[in-house]
Amino acid sequence: MNVLSDIAAASAIVTDRAGPAVVSIGRNARGAGVVIAEGRVLTNAHNLRDRTTTVTFVDGRSEQGTVAGLDVDGDLAVLTVDTSGVIPLEWPQDAPVLRPGTPVFALANAGGRGLRATFGTVSAVNQTFRGPRGRRIAGAVEHTAPLGRGSSGGPTLDIEGRLIGINTNRLGDGFYLAIPADSDLRARVDALGRGESPTRLRLGVGLAPARVANRLRRAVGLPERDGLLVQHVEEASPADRAGLRQGDLLVEAAGRPLSRADDLLDTLEGLEAEASLALGVVRGVEELSVSVRFGSQEGGAEGAM
Repeated sequence: MNVLSDIAAASAIVTDRAGPAVVSIGRNARGAGVVIAEGRVLTNAHNLRDRTTTVTFVDGRSEQGTVAGLDVDGDLAVLTVDTSGVIPLEWPQDAPVLRPGTPVFALANAGGRGLRATFGTVSAVNQTFRGPRGRRIAGAVEHTAPLGRGSSGGPTLDIEGRLIGINTNRLGDGFYLAIPADSDLRARVDALGRGESPTRLRLGVGLAPARVANRLRRAVGLPERDGLLVQHVEEASPADRAGLRQGDLLVEAAGRPLSRADDLLDTLEGLEAEASLALGVVRGVEELSVSVRFGSQEGGAEGAM
């Protein structure tokens, strides 16, 4: 009984301290968020469908929020919204030391109908997952505090009510991921609050991995070849301007063989905003060299031996 009493006492502390700062995001409660400063709410980028959204507080009050800064690849967004009367959740001066077995609480404002609090433990640290556009997000905290629908973007807290992460991803089988509330996250969130949204180079393509590409090539009688299969091309994207087509196989980027999407993403990360990227492409059995230009420049394709 002492253990249950301790959990109940900790839950009361956490909900009293942090609960009023937890909000619901979207008219249909797509997700959750947390007040991190006066007039600022932090949530996941995947909870947004527009530059404005409804923010509902635990007392039932709703306000219109506007995006101050957005990081789609990092799955973060900071909203400007009237938070009058709400004490922001305290950001820890030093990130708590987490290890498997550390007890945690997860909070959400379920559907804007009031606070939901769940209890669990850290099951793993330094985990990696994919953001909305497929880029890797590293250093995540895995935990077992159950999260209902509409809980992503809400806080994970320690038993003293200190922020330790922003719930982001449901793994299934009772496991969940949170972006850790470390100094790196705070710097990124502060920048978003100032309206400094990061820009990352994108080709504008949807890709299938090498195993899928080879299976499809075999099905139409083409020889197998390691590479990334272009499943669709975004209109007016750098890939579209460069002449890439659905069904193209990307085999090289800047001279680097492509066997995984991460190979391409890592190459893009190393490019400047106005750079160009040389791609080796197989179209059917034809070998092509494609130059993709980013920024305001145009791209072009030409045959190569």
